[in-house]
Amino acid sequence: MRGVSFALSLALLVAVPRFAAAADATVSDIARQLHATQAGQHLDFADKNLAKLDLSDLDFKAAGFARANLFGADLSGANLSGSDLSGAMLDRVTIVGTSFLRANLAGASLLRPSVFSTLSQNATEAPNFKQASMRGIRMFGRFTRADFSGADLTDATCAPFGKTGFIEHIWRTELSGANLSGANLTRADMTHALLTFADLRGANLRQVILKDADLTGADLRGADMTGADVSGADLSGARLQDVVGLETIKGKAEALNMDKALR
Repeated sequence: MRGVSFALSLALLVAVPRFAAAADATVSDIARQLHATQAGQHLDFADKNLAKLDLSDLDFKAAGFARANLFGADLSGANLSGSDLSGAMLDRVTIVGTSFLRANLAGASLLRPSVFSTLSQNATEAPNFKQASMRGIRMFGRFTRADFSGADLTDATCAPFGKTGFIEHIWRTELSGANLSGANLTRADMTHALLTFADLRGANLRQVILKDADLTGADLRGADMTGADVSGADLSGARLQDVVGLETIKGKAEALNMDKALR
């Protein structure tokens, strides 16, 4: 039995090596540094381990977090506008009311964040990703009513990733009622995504993968859907007026209610 216990303990240590080490800074240290930061200066936390820290309500003044480990950190109400979070680990973060306005999240991992304080999914608590650079981001979770207007989600992956080792409570990325107007989703994988009543007006959806996505009531007016794949997608009540590239869309025969949306 002692051998089994030792083996189990060793397995647990091996399974989570990235999050076992203590953070590279305390919340007090970070707050003091931010307070002392002068206009035009930017702190740099690149490659730092800041996992599970309570960083809520802090104004980071466009600080750099490239490749930083922020796993499980509380960023509620934080101002990360203009910050460089490229390649950062943002899985399981809390981002209630967080601003990522014009932030760089290229290549970051944002899996299963906590976005709302209650089950009601209040729109005032939704995070702001307006005009953010999110090229190649791995993103999965509830982003109901979040603002992605003008964001660059080229090559983003929002499809289910399968089991993560945690208790599964959602099975697809939820963007119901989200503002994606003017966003660039070129080649983004939105398989199974919930996009009911999402605002996709004027969005770049060239070669986007929308297989089995729910686009019920979505507003796609003026969007460019050249080469998009809508196999199995539900387009009940979707608005497709002035959509560019309709003749090139793939999977139209397998899409649900597309004929009605085109009337």
